[in-house]
Amino acid sequence: MSAAAHTWRFYLGGFALLLVFDTLVQVSFKLTGAHAFPPEASWAWVLRIVGHPWIYIALIGYVGNFFTWMNLLKHAPIGPAFAASHLDVVSVMLASAWLFHEALTPVRLLGAGVVVLGIVCLACAESRTHPAHDVPEEAAGSLGVTSGD
Repeated sequence: MSAAAHTWRFYLGGFALLLVFDTLVQVSFKLTGAHAFPPEASWAWVLRIVGHPWIYIALIGYVGNFFTWMNLLKHAPIGPAFAASHLDVVSVMLASAWLFHEALTPVRLLGAGVVVLGIVCLACAESRTHPAHDVPEEAAGSLGVTSGD
């Protein structure tokens, strides 16, 4: 497989993993928050939050998010990488519609489309500016891409 194909697999795999972690964190906080009401300034309220398992899933998601993001930043161009990291706005919106029955209004869908279109435009512009970004083998292997693929 060519270096360009490895690079695209590295980026797609890394950003998909980042998207999963970001969405997991936001959904976990939503589920934790649902059990934290009514908010009050008391130890009972704090214990109610730290006693809920979703808060720990959110923390695990943050750790996974951090390590995935740091690995991507070593190799990905910063502009498109930063833009692509905001795909979580779209994934959280879709997860919220599915899990929490939040409305998918035409304005929200339009906004999601604009976010995706902006990321695609940045990625296309970056690929024309820097056509070959070689991903070192150790980085490719860390996201499940191996040289024998």
